[in-house]
Amino acid sequence: MPELTTIDILKILPHRYPFLLVDKIVELDLENERIVGIKNMTVNEQFFQGHFPDNPVMPGVLQLEAMAQVAGVLLNSREGNDGKVAFFMSINNAKFRRLVVPGDQLRIEIEGDRIRKRMASVKAKAYVDEELVSEADLMFGYGA
Repeated sequence: MPELTTIDILKILPHRYPFLLVDKIVELDLENERIVGIKNMTVNEQFFQGHFPDNPVMPGVLQLEAMAQVAGVLLNSREGNDGKVAFFMSINNAKFRRLVVPGDQLRIEIEGDRIRKRMASVKAKAYVDEELVSEADLMFGYGA
């Protein structure tokens, strides 16, 4: 599968700047319910301006949102989900292991846990280089 660019992602997700938190998809395997997305951290990200000005750090809640958006690309790309949107329903077992700062490249890996017609749960992990920085179990429901 070729990479999905930001332009491709905008056709799948309803999110727009400044809230689109995935730059590209480097792996999308619908058969095995797996996807890998990338978010490049640049110093001019809006959230770095206030979190924190002298020590910029990506908020953990935005790491979770980035994971949810990558999962949304997977879920919204599945057959029969045209025109549907996967809505975030719950977060469990969230852990933050390392700060994410300007210059980092966040690699977000999502694996389907239980994907059904109306609901889905996934395992989400985010890495910088090979180091696990955050992880969570996410649940979604589908809407029109």
